[in-house]
Amino acid sequence: MNIDDDTQWLEWVTKQFESIAGEDKEIDLEEFKTALKVKESFFAERFFALFDSDGSGTISLDELLKALNLLIHGDETDKLRFLFQVYDVDGKILKNLLTPTCHLDINAAVLSMRVRPGSIDPDELRTVLKSCLKESAISLPEEKLDDLTLALFESADKDNSGSITFEELREELERFPEVMENLTISAANWLKPPTVKQKSHTPRYLTPAYWHNNRSKLLFMGGYLCLNTLLFTLAALQHAPLGGWVMVAKGCGQCLNFNCTFLGVLMLRRCLTWLRATWVAKVFPLDQNVIFHQLVGYVVGALTAVHTGAHVGNFGELTQTQNRPALWEYLFTTWPGIGWIHGSASITGIALQLLVCVMLVCSSTFVRKSGHFEVFYWTHLSYIFIWALLVLHGPNFWKWFVVPGFLFVVEKTIGIAVSRMGGLYIVEINLLPSKVTHLVIKRPQFFHYKPGDYVYLNIPAIAKYEWHPFTISSAPEQQDTIWLHIRSRGQWTNRLYEYFRWPEPLSQDPKRLLRNLRKQRYHKWTQVSAKLSENHRVCNIKCYINGPYGTPTRRIFTSEHAVLVGAGIGITPFASILQSIMYRMRKQNNPCCGYSWCESLKDDEMKLRKVDFIWINRDQKSFEWFVSLLTKLEMDQADEELEGHFLEMHMYMTSALSKNDMKAIGLQMALDLLAQKEKKDSITGLRTRTQPGRPDWSKVFHKMAEENKGKVQVFFCGSPALAKVVKAHCEHFNFRFFKENF
Repeated sequence: MNIDDDTQWLEWVTKQFESIAGEDKEIDLEEFKTALKVKESFFAERFFALFDSDGSGTISLDELLKALNLLIHGDETDKLRFLFQVYDVDGKILKNLLTPTCHLDINAAVLSMRVRPGSIDPDELRTVLKSCLKESAISLPEEKLDDLTLALFESADKDNSGSITFEELREELERFPEVMENLTISAANWLKPPTVKQKSHTPRYLTPAYWHNNRSKLLFMGGYLCLNTLLFTLAALQHAPLGGWVMVAKGCGQCLNFNCTFLGVLMLRRCLTWLRATWVAKVFPLDQNVIFHQLVGYVVGALTAVHTGAHVGNFGELTQTQNRPALWEYLFTTWPGIGWIHGSASITGIALQLLVCVMLVCSSTFVRKSGHFEVFYWTHLSYIFIWALLVLHGPNFWKWFVVPGFLFVVEKTIGIAVSRMGGLYIVEINLLPSKVTHLVIKRPQFFHYKPGDYVYLNIPAIAKYEWHPFTISSAPEQQDTIWLHIRSRGQWTNRLYEYFRWPEPLSQDPKRLLRNLRKQRYHKWTQVSAKLSENHRVCNIKCYINGPYGTPTRRIFTSEHAVLVGAGIGITPFASILQSIMYRMRKQNNPCCGYSWCESLKDDEMKLRKVDFIWINRDQKSFEWFVSLLTKLEMDQADEELEGHFLEMHMYMTSALSKNDMKAIGLQMALDLLAQKEKKDSITGLRTRTQPGRPDWSKVFHKMAEENKGKVQVFFCGSPALAKVVKAHCEHFNFRFFKENF
C-alpha cells in the first residue's frame, strides 16, 4: 500500500477496533472470536495467542497494528512463519514475535521469527486439519481424516524425520503457487476497508457486447413499443373530433385490445415449444416469454388506469344539460347507454379495473414467493372473466381475440385430455439431503420429451387443484420412468416432503390426538408403501402431469461448446441433458452398441464438440443429489476414452474456505494430495476435484475461450442474483447466455 492507502487503512482499523473493544480499549478472546467470524475456535485461539505479544490475555490497538503490519507488509517467508506457528500446536508462542516498539517497524519481529526453531508432528497436523474441516463445513469420517493427515505429512516430511520443519513446510507450499501468491488471513474482513467499485464510463446497456447478446430481445421490445405507439396514434386520430380525453381513452382502448390478447399468446406453451424447433426461435426471444408476459401484464395495468381516468375526465367536460347523468349513474348504471351491448360499458369497465388490479397485486413477487401460491393461482384464473368482460365491453376486442382465443382453448383442452389420459402413479420416492424429494413416476406410453423439458405436476393427495412446474431430471432415453427432483422451498413443496416422510415411532409422543393422527398416517403408509430404507420408499400414489414444455436448453445439441451452469437444485435440467449426451455419444462412437434406448441420430443433430458442466453448491450434502449419476458419467467417459475430455466437470462448494485462506491452506493441500493418490475427490467421491469457494468467472470463461472448441453458449439454471453475474461475464466474453424461466 502507498502512504495514502496506509493512512486510510490505519484509520479504518482503529475505528473498527474501537467499536469492538468498547470502553476498556482492549479485545479479549471472546470479542476476538466474534470479530473474526470464525466457526471453529481453534484458529481464533491460535491467532489470538500470536497477536497477544505481551501475554496479558487481551489485545491492545498497538499489538493489533503490529501483528497486521507483519502479515500485510511482510514477505512470503514472514507469512509462512506465522502459519507455521499456527500449526505448531504444542510449540511455545514466541512472545517477542512482535516487538513492543511504538512505531510500525517489523524488522525485529521478522528477525525473531526467522531464528525460531520448531516442528509439526502428525498429531498436531491432524488437529489442525480437523479444525479446517469444521471451519469449511465439511464432514468426513475419522478414517478419511487420518488419510488426509498422512497424505500431507508424508509429502511434507522430506527427510522422514517424523516431524515437519519450517523449511519443509515452505518447500511443500511452493508446490502450490496460487497459495503462495495470495497467502492471507482473509477471515478478518472487519479489518479490511470496504472497496469502492469504480463505475465504468460506458453504461452496460450501451456496450456493443450487450446489444450483440440481446439483439433479438431488444428488437422485439422495439417492435412491441412501435406497434403500441402506432395503435394508439391511429385510434386517437380517428376520434380527434370528440376531444382530447376521448382520444386518450380510445387510444388506450385499442392498445388494450392488442395487449390483453397478447398476454394469452405469450402463455401458449405448446405452440411456443413447437416454435422452438423452427426458424422463429432465431428471430424472436421465445425463451423470454414469461418475462414478457409479466411486462405486458404491467402495461395492461397502466393502460387500464389511464383508459378509466380518461373516461372520468371526459365526463367532467360533458355539456351541462337537463338529462346529464350523475357521476355514479355514469359509472355504475346502464342508463347513460354507453357501450355496444345494452349500455354496459361503464359497469364492465369498472369490473375490469378491479379484476386487473387484484390480479396485478396477487401476481407480485412478494405474494408468489412468500408461500401464498394459492392466492396467486386462484386470482390468476380471473383471466377467464376478464376476457369475457372485454368481449362485452369493447366492440372490437373479439376480432383481436378470435384466433388466439381458439388456440388457447385448443391448448387447454389438449392439456386436460393428456393429463387425465391413463393412470399415472408415483412408484418410488427418495428423500434426499436439504429436503429434496426425488419422485419416480411411471412413464406414459406415448409421452415424448426432450432433455431439459419441464412438466406441470399435480398430486391430488397434496393439493387437488394446484399445478406446479418442475424440470424432468431423467433422460428421454430412459423408457420406463420419469424423474423429478423437487426442493422444499414453498408451502406446496414442503407439504410434499412432509407427506412422503416416514412417520416417527408412535410411542415417542405422549399427546393423545397427535398420536392418533400419526397412527392413522402410519396405517395409511403400510397399505400403499414398502419401506426399503430410511429415505427410500416404493409406493403407488396417483398424480397427473401436463406437458412436456420446451426450455432454452433445447439449443444445447446444436451448440458447439456448451457450458452448463447449475446452482443448487438448478442441476435438474442438466442431469437429464448430461445423461442424454452420454447416450448419444455412445451411439455415435459405437453404432452397434445394441442399446434399445438410443435414438436414431441424424448427422446434424449432434454438433457438440465440448461440454463443460459447472455445479455450485452451498454445502457438502447437496452433492449427494446426483453424485451417483455424475460418477456413472465419469466412468462412461473413461470407458469411451473420448479425445480431449469431451465432458469436463467443475464442482464448487461455497461454504468451504478458499485455498488462499490461512485457515484452510493445509486442508486444501491435503485434499489435493489425497485426490491424486486415490484418483477421486474426498468430498464427493468423484474423480473431479471439488473446488472451495465460488468460481472466478473471469478465469473460468477465459480458459474456455482459449480452448477454441467452437462458439461458446452458456446455459444457466439457478438463482436470479447469480444469473446476473454470469450473464455480465458472458457479455464480456461474447458468449451467448440462456436462462431457464418458469
